[in-house]
Amino acid sequence: MSDFPFLSILTLLPLVGAAVVAFIPRSKAELAKLVALVWSLVVLALSIFMWAAFAVDGDRFQFHESYPWIPAWGANFTFAADGIALVMLMLIAILFPVVILASWHDVDQSKRSAPAYFALLLTFEFTMIGVFAAADVFLFYVFFEVMLIPMYFIIGSFGSGQKQYAAVKFFLYSLVGGLFMLAAVIGLWVVGGRTFDFAELAQGAGSLDTNTARWLFLGFFVAFAIKAPFFPFHTWLPDSGGAAPAGAAALLVGVMDKVGTFGILRYCLSLFPEASRWFAPAALTLAVIGIIYAALLAVGQNDLKRLVSYTSIAHFGFIGIGIFAFTTQAGTGAVLYMVNHGLATGLLFIVVGMFVARRGSALVSDFGGAGKLVPVLAGVLFFAGLASLALPGTAPFVSEFLVLIGTFSTHKGFAVVATLGIILAAAYVLWMIQRTTQGTLNPALTEVPAMSKDITLREKVVVAPLIALLLVLGFYPKPVTDVINPAVQATLQDVGTTDPAPTAVADGKVGG
Repeated sequence: MSDFPFLSILTLLPLVGAAVVAFIPRSKAELAKLVALVWSLVVLALSIFMWAAFAVDGDRFQFHESYPWIPAWGANFTFAADGIALVMLMLIAILFPVVILASWHDVDQSKRSAPAYFALLLTFEFTMIGVFAAADVFLFYVFFEVMLIPMYFIIGSFGSGQKQYAAVKFFLYSLVGGLFMLAAVIGLWVVGGRTFDFAELAQGAGSLDTNTARWLFLGFFVAFAIKAPFFPFHTWLPDSGGAAPAGAAALLVGVMDKVGTFGILRYCLSLFPEASRWFAPAALTLAVIGIIYAALLAVGQNDLKRLVSYTSIAHFGFIGIGIFAFTTQAGTGAVLYMVNHGLATGLLFIVVGMFVARRGSALVSDFGGAGKLVPVLAGVLFFAGLASLALPGTAPFVSEFLVLIGTFSTHKGFAVVATLGIILAAAYVLWMIQRTTQGTLNPALTEVPAMSKDITLREKVVVAPLIALLLVLGFYPKPVTDVINPAVQATLQDVGTTDPAPTAVADGKVGG
């Protein structure tokens, strides 16, 4: 079964689905939605089969496929997945059906085409799968750039507020980052033996000139830091997250932003090991600043969607310190954080979208006491908020704990400062809950008919799988960590670092 072309089929399936949905007449919106949902469920089913076929104790990269593309450049359609890529592919497969169902009524048919919107969502899924499945640097770069197009049109055409400004800002930031990467990709091709094959480039990574490797590292890192985004490259995210439809925003911060952290793990660390170690202190500093800075900004936000966007910037700081701590615990925690953040923040964005759709406003000040009218929906928002702040018993707690304990063993100062982010997370999440659903009922809410409708059956189906996964992985993350661990250990071997030796306590003395 491992010889089955999982990755190429998985990549192409959403693109074929997008073409089918796009050709459905605008007047048959319900059919377009149903086809898009069923198609995404087929992708999910295939992803589950691929997960079952992955051998945890097998080769680092599995499901390898390679087809000729541009022989003169040494570029091929090469696909392969390690444990890190596999869990991200599974996250994509889970989130897209949920988002499609959550977006069922997001398109006003009198103004926009529902088939076009859902075709764009499936096109976006195609590019996301391609990014994580690619094992050719040039192919990765192509997917990295192409994924901007569907999200640009989703934000600019189907968003709200300053949607055109947000779409252009999102596109320009990402495009500039892509130009840095393009320069680095060309440089890597020249000095790396005129090949784009990741395995060959990684094998010869140690032979690169030190200064050349550091410049190439920077080219890749800037592109990935913008995409993640890390401080100070973050300013596009609150605008894009605030303007995008709630479901698309869940994909933006739940999946697309992970391309940045995945790229650092896969390409920066493995292809430029010495440069990664050399730049680590600066990367750790930026990550910690991002945790505190974004959390402080989140506390003062009055727009729910912008608030959730700022919380994501803070969370990416934790992922950043987990990556550059260079320990197995922190690295595994960082990858697990990528998965758990996608689930928790995806749920939070979707539930916020349900509130915004009912109220017709994303402003916190337009709510107040909403839990008295929609108690079940308010309870789901409360759970999503607790998961986002990494409450013990929810999945993000496990990943955050691993990141902090793994970082503390090598960089105590950074770990201690990062823990302040946990306190601030409690402040901005609980303050949001208090102002939105608790306290005195805002009389204006009683005049909005939609606010009298509590969570519907469709909405229950949307949130149930995410809640279940956040609870299951909060108590039993082993199935995921078992897949992640070998890939993280192999990446640390590429970097040339090892876990610090544990201290032992004997005869009342602490020794090394």
